Amino acid sequence: MTQRQIVALAFATLVILGGLGFYFTPVVREVNVYFFLKGYYPLTWQVILGIFTGFVIAFVGWQIVLLPFLDPVKDFFTKVIGNIGLNYGQIIFISICAGIGEEFLFRGAVQPLLGIILTSVLFVFIHGYLNPFNKRLFIYGVFMTLSVSILGYLTEKIGIVCSMTAHAVIDIYLLSKLTFHN
Repeated sequence: MTQRQIVALAFATLVILGGLGFYFTPVVREVNVYFFLKGYYPLTWQVILGIFTGFVIAFVGWQIVLLPFLDPVKDFFTKVIGNIGLNYGQIIFISICAGIGEEFLFRGAVQPLLGIILTSVLFVFIHGYLNPFNKRLFIYGVFMTLSVSILGYLTEKIGIVCSMTAHAVIDIYLLSKLTFHN
């Protein structure tokens, strides 16, 4: 994929998945979108907690990827992501679009129907990390499933903005590591 295609896909994620979340969340949760977005804690606290949680998850995830046993996984994603040649602005844009669009749909509309754990499994499976034919990738997928389950709990206890922020921070951190190989 090219940079332009990735950025377009990110924007489509924001508009399509976010739009579906915006439409279905009030139906499934029986709550006004405004109140759902407002959450249970002030937005400032949701953002601060989201940044902290996202950074911790991303840091631990990167440390897991650095294990010698997972070198093939790291090498594969480094080649795929690194070859696109994203710049920091694109990484931030992509991450924010994914954080808002995916969390709005999965946490807002899907999670009340399937629960936190099944929604997390579905989310990670769709991203390709729960591949039963690739043991190393599957191990990373289990970590990601546990991690995005935390985002599910954050949505229910703190607010969706917290989860959106954490998701964006995770993506910014990991995409930067994979892009700039540091």
